[in-house]
Amino acid sequence: MEFVIKISQFLLSLSLLIVLHELGHFIPAKLFKTKVEKFYLFFDVKFSLFKKKIGDTEYGIGWLPLGGYVKIAGMIDESMDKEQMALPPQPWEFRSKPTWQRLIIMLGGVTVNFILAYVIYVAVSFTYGDSDVKVASLKDGYWIDNPALLDFGFKTGDKVLAINDTPIINDSDIGFNLISAKTITINRGGEEKIIDLPEDFLGQFSSSKSKLNFEYRIPFMVGEVADSSLNAKKDLKVGDVIKSINGRELKYFDQLDEVTEGLKGSTVAVEILKEDNSIVKKELEIDNEGKFGIRPYNNPPRFEELGYYDIFRKEYTFGESFAAGGQKFTKTIYNYFDQLKAIFNPSTGAYKGLGGFKAIFDQFPSAWSWSYFWGLTAFLSIMLAILNLLPIPALDGGHVVFLLYEMISGRKPSEKFLERAQVIGFFILIALVLFANGNDIFKAITN
Repeated sequence: MEFVIKISQFLLSLSLLIVLHELGHFIPAKLFKTKVEKFYLFFDVKFSLFKKKIGDTEYGIGWLPLGGYVKIAGMIDESMDKEQMALPPQPWEFRSKPTWQRLIIMLGGVTVNFILAYVIYVAVSFTYGDSDVKVASLKDGYWIDNPALLDFGFKTGDKVLAINDTPIINDSDIGFNLISAKTITINRGGEEKIIDLPEDFLGQFSSSKSKLNFEYRIPFMVGEVADSSLNAKKDLKVGDVIKSINGRELKYFDQLDEVTEGLKGSTVAVEILKEDNSIVKKELEIDNEGKFGIRPYNNPPRFEELGYYDIFRKEYTFGESFAAGGQKFTKTIYNYFDQLKAIFNPSTGAYKGLGGFKAIFDQFPSAWSWSYFWGLTAFLSIMLAILNLLPIPALDGGHVVFLLYEMISGRKPSEKFLERAQVIGFFILIALVLFANGNDIFKAITN
């Protein structure tokens, strides 16, 4: 069921972004009376799952979910329709239109993506507001379990005070500032300490087998008890919190291995905090691998109630949501440019973290959350827009570069040159796609 929920969110988000991006090309093309031969969600290599011709345009759904496209008459694109380009230009073709119209058509897709992201951020701000965890409220700091972070010198219990010279107030500030981090100031046991990060820390961090970052220190709350667990019939309820084991306090889940050391294959006495805050005592079994067979549960409101951290909440009026959404929009754009800058700088090693479709799929939660879905969709819309603006032939940005050259110089690049540039751009894109998705496969095998 978890897979069905994740794949449903992934395909819904991807389909929405592709259709609206291509609609951004389609609408101005139609407004300028340019013939659009095809409008496809996904690629129809050899055959399509569905197609219907309405007017001059064939609308369809392909079987290869790697993107989508509109085929505009008289345009050198991925279809490489040389036969059409060999014929005399027709007034309804892309190549016959004024340069400014062609430029608007080419910028239509990324424009829609940027507008979509901003609208989503505004709607999410108005509908859900903002919530974040105050770093100062994490009394015993963060849980550090990622081997890369441990190698850099971090320890469980560290409190993050600043990244570079930027004070960290909310937990989300860490993610936004980590990309460009060179130093991180922490408080460890009441003493401030500056940890210098290596130049390739992003590469080391993304190559780590662990996906954990700076994690909250939370209690061991019972979630799902496996049917095969020795504790399957112990009447444990979702939301129960295991507070002690054999008389030893278990304040945080990250202390579990320490508290259960030497207890493999034994029966232990535990104290459990129930949802009504009463304490009950039970005997639980630890298997020969040192496990309870219990999947922990994440319940932020309950953790806040128990005093593990404070959640900052802010609601926005309809008018205020436009400014709040705008701040998220611009912040995300700046952050993504920082990511790209790091990826294209080999010394950072950030390219090792470049992912493909699996990496995007993994970002969706296993439980449906509309607020998370729309937030991630807004980010992916910005990512799609910025990537399409890269000056690579075969991308919108490549076409824009040639059109700007034509507008400035007054000379149009030859169709032969554009064909060759399209082929080169296509191979660059294939190489990038193979590298990104190859990274996904490599991580899946090695992790």
